[in-house]
Amino acid sequence: MVRVASEADFSELAELFEALGFEQGKGWSERAQQESSSENSSRGAAFLAPLGNLELVYGRLPADPPLLIEVTALDEIHTAVKTWLMGRPEGAAGGISEPTLTDWNARLFTVELRPGLSVAFWQSENPLHNRPMAIEGDLSAAGRRFAIVAARWNAVITDRLLQGALDALLRSGCARTDVEIVRVPGAWEIPSAARTLAETGRFAAIITLGVLLRGETAHYEAIYNEVARGIGQSQQETGVPHAFGVLTCETLEQALDRAGLKSGNKGFEAGIAAIEMASIQEKIQMENGRVSTAVIEVGS
Repeated sequence: MVRVASEADFSELAELFEALGFEQGKGWSERAQQESSSENSSRGAAFLAPLGNLELVYGRLPADPPLLIEVTALDEIHTAVKTWLMGRPEGAAGGISEPTLTDWNARLFTVELRPGLSVAFWQSENPLHNRPMAIEGDLSAAGRRFAIVAARWNAVITDRLLQGALDALLRSGCARTDVEIVRVPGAWEIPSAARTLAETGRFAAIITLGVLLRGETAHYEAIYNEVARGIGQSQQETGVPHAFGVLTCETLEQALDRAGLKSGNKGFEAGIAAIEMASIQEKIQMENGRVSTAVIEVGS
């Protein structure tokens, strides 16, 4: 909660936070007993943020304005504030500084809303600052085995997807001998082959590649739903990550765009997802093993 000096300052700050897209919370208003006097009147405007904290500082503030707001996208915020200032009535816009590096490892800019009322926005230069601790996968495929299930139907598309997936694996350190490729007739057969491969326990992840075109398949949605369900069920029941690289497109042109032309290569993206999920799976299992060992040692 921040107390502002005047109603004009209150309006300026509220308008700025609204322009930046803060979600509005429940405000409040109390009127003075005498209408002619606003001395005892008060208003509140709440603005919500998904994550936030209040920091108390004793002694010198790290910047001149008494109100410092930490953000995670400083350059975007700077552009938004500058645009907001330019859209205000002529002569009402205050000054805004360029983002500069501070002596406390952060970048900061200040905006003057009116004489005597300034706000500073800052972002830490430490990439780990305020980041929640999480298990994240590495993009290294070295030492892991992967299986790729690719449909032959619409080979002009699936061959491109296959090349993209192989590119992702080999670029990430996977040996060619550690990649097993299985070709199936069409998308319908992908879940069965993926399940069989996963149940062998030989692979860190399975990559599924295929394409369904609405214009070519009258029962397009029925097939897609079953293919997606089968791949998801195989992943859940075997515990082996499955990367989903089955395209669902309206036309052949759309599929070509997603297989290496205008929209990247979804086979490559599926390969990267498989590598990351294999790494995450391994880390979770290692963490679970450490916890189990610790429990046994305490119990013994």
